[in-house]
Amino acid sequence: MGLAVLVMGASGSGKSTSLRNFKPEEIGVLNVAGKPLPFRSGIRTANNVGYQMIYKVLKANKLRAYVIDDSQFLMSFEEMDSKKSGFEKFNSIGHNFIGLVRSISSITNDDTIVYFLHHTEVGDDGRIKAKTIGKLIDNHYTLEGLFSIVLLTEADKNSYTFTTQSQGYSTAKAPMGMFEPVMDNDLKAVDSTIRDYYEMKPIVDASEDAESEE
Repeated sequence: MGLAVLVMGASGSGKSTSLRNFKPEEIGVLNVAGKPLPFRSGIRTANNVGYQMIYKVLKANKLRAYVIDDSQFLMSFEEMDSKKSGFEKFNSIGHNFIGLVRSISSITNDDTIVYFLHHTEVGDDGRIKAKTIGKLIDNHYTLEGLFSIVLLTEADKNSYTFTTQSQGYSTAKAPMGMFEPVMDNDLKAVDSTIRDYYEMKPIVDASEDAESEE
């Protein structure tokens, strides 16, 4: 059963940069907006993807880690492109996005982690939350409730970090004892910690890694 992880933050807060320590053979990036990664890398990236391509790649499941970068644009682009209107439009948007999140556990293999890199907004209660479209998703679901792990990227002039617990001003969360409350925004380190905590296989087996270097 695969695991979905939400990494949320404002634009420029370090979401994509957190991928910098992955090796190219370790992770695949499904880039919804088609933006280049903010660092030089040989990481495999599929650009301008939609639901059809995302499902195709995840069902093939050739890797143990995937990133859906700028995942909120799946909702935004559907809102702009859809010829539907009113409740029908927003019901479709919610159905498609929530369906993707819920499907991760069933369409991917054990030991696969799918990271949703997602923009934030401020909710009605004043807390920082994952950005959605309209009120339909918020009224029927709490998006973060579909994830056991929600990390918040934050940046100041001195550092880029992950906040792993709510601290009262966000919807960040993680299982007890998994992470420190604040840590460096290194998603490779996060991936290793998750795999150790849940006793999942490493992102690449040592034998596979050796074969790739031959």
